[in-house]
Amino acid sequence: MRAVRIDTFGGPDVLTPVEVPDPVPGPGEVLVRVEAAGVNRADALARAGTYHRARPLPLVLGLEAAGTVAAVGEGVTGLAPGSRVMAMGGATPGFYAELAAVPATRVVPLPDGVDPHAAAGMPIAWVTAWYCLHRLARLKEGETVVVQAAASGVGTAAVQIAAHTGARVIAAARSAGKAGWAAGFGAHEALDTSAFPGEAAVEEVLRLTGGRGADVVLDAVGGDVFAQSLRQVGFGGRVVALANVALRPSTVDTRDFYPKNASVHGFQLTGLVEHGYDPRPDLREIAAGVAAGTYRVPVEATFPLDQASRAHALLEQRASRGKIVLTAQD
Repeated sequence: MRAVRIDTFGGPDVLTPVEVPDPVPGPGEVLVRVEAAGVNRADALARAGTYHRARPLPLVLGLEAAGTVAAVGEGVTGLAPGSRVMAMGGATPGFYAELAAVPATRVVPLPDGVDPHAAAGMPIAWVTAWYCLHRLARLKEGETVVVQAAASGVGTAAVQIAAHTGARVIAAARSAGKAGWAAGFGAHEALDTSAFPGEAAVEEVLRLTGGRGADVVLDAVGGDVFAQSLRQVGFGGRVVALANVALRPSTVDTRDFYPKNASVHGFQLTGLVEHGYDPRPDLREIAAGVAAGTYRVPVEATFPLDQASRAHALLEQRASRGKIVLTAQD
């Protein structure tokens, strides 16, 4: 089968189309014929060798996909060949391939009416946003939430989930165009952080909240922005840190959050699943919302599998909006 592999760490050009043996599903596994695979920042970090959890080479990337069941291993029930599915994590060799063997515990049937390209962009970003807002931050109707990097895959998911919960949403992004676009998914305010750099972004959130600060700040940026997030949250608020795309350390002053009795949560999906979290119930609920038209999964660009390097180059420009997807079937 066709796959895209890296044999050395580096830039997008190390992503190389290759022919590899077809995987065989073992006990408890499902063989998925990949139609589309989502491209994530974790993929780019793993490719560059800067991901915090090193993986050995050679390596086929890919954390999420949509497709059809090609075969099932011993002991698998409820999933039959030909079924349309979404899958996330634990794939052999990885989802940048035409076929992938995945633990059945990471596979969810795809509801009718959901486009496979949109489905391929759901498992990582949407489960992340859902878990962070509902399970960690425990966002409630009437609260105010700031979504940093609101034009990203996680950001657009978070804006919609928070708005559907009944929260007031401030969508923050690094240009007026991206902030305004993200606000179109249900946010009440758009915050262009290029116009309000550094401390000015903190002051703007305080102004928008009448000086109280936000109840929840969802931070997918890290670096200096995480320190700002701590200052943007109000008394008794919650900050959830889920990424560091800035790739810089954060200088934190504990006085920015402990006098407010604020709490700080860390989130990393792979580790959470490894420690027992079953993403399937949440993913089923999200997929039902997409099927019903409650949520939209914006896909900005699709690339053929053998052009994965172009997809990574676009991702790393940080100019994209929503999700980037690879198509594995001609």
